[in-house]
Amino acid sequence: MSRVIVICGATATGKSDIAIAVAQELGAEIINADSMQLYKGMDIGTAKLSVNERGGVVHHLLGVLHVKEDSTVAWYQDLARTTIEDIHARGKDAVIVGGTGLYIKAILDDLNFPDTSPEIRAKLEAEAAEFGAASLFSRLTELDPAAAIAIDQANTRRIIRALEVIEITGKPFTANLPREDSSRYPDAMQFGLVMDREHLRDRIDQRVDRMWEAGFVAEVDSLIAEGISEGVTAQKALGYAQIISMRSGQMSELDAKEDTKRASRQYARRQETWFSRDSRIQWVAQRQPRLETILEKINS
Repeated sequence: MSRVIVICGATATGKSDIAIAVAQELGAEIINADSMQLYKGMDIGTAKLSVNERGGVVHHLLGVLHVKEDSTVAWYQDLARTTIEDIHARGKDAVIVGGTGLYIKAILDDLNFPDTSPEIRAKLEAEAAEFGAASLFSRLTELDPAAAIAIDQANTRRIIRALEVIEITGKPFTANLPREDSSRYPDAMQFGLVMDREHLRDRIDQRVDRMWEAGFVAEVDSLIAEGISEGVTAQKALGYAQIISMRSGQMSELDAKEDTKRASRQYARRQETWFSRDSRIQWVAQRQPRLETILEKINS
């Protein structure tokens, strides 16, 4: 019987390399669960593996959106589940890899997606325009702290959506998330990669430095020409938002790089908090032989 295997964790913990090694051992295919790797041309800043770096493993849901398009959890859920069924129909295992916790949960569990309210949405958008996204994020933190962990405070669209759901349902946004016993794939195995905080901090800083050396600024310049500033989701991505601000004269290049490091470290802490709430995840520490540990658990 074909399986669903998840490799998750904070940014820069080595998820992609481990996922490829696991997929090679199992003859599996990989499904991307990083919300920004869904975008075409957003390669350097998202640490997207090139075709040559994928070890001959088939990857899905990489570069499927234009930077002007917006992704939604419901859209991703449908696409990812269809991809899993296609992989299983070929008799192969599906390895899901990424750090976007809500997307992984959308694959595994039966999330409820309440209808929208144009009136409530318009009211919240007007508040955001008048008082700023920080004001709405502060309200979200009070009403639903768990949602504030999962949502980037710079992502105005998702903050508004969470507040809209709260107002429509009268319950926290995360109350619409399912219990862990309602999984679409109850036999799915989830493995979380975890690192010592200081070591992870160094890896994040080094990764950002390598991105700059690899031509990250030039990549963003080309995406600005393609209209990334018109895309609600893509322009908020870590690093991309900072370079866009740099190009608009709001910060220096040095400040853009340092702010990318700072924001990435903050994001890693939010990811750790989000994943720590799922008791189904089996944690694999950096000091363990990670590949061997995961394969042993899969095959036991």
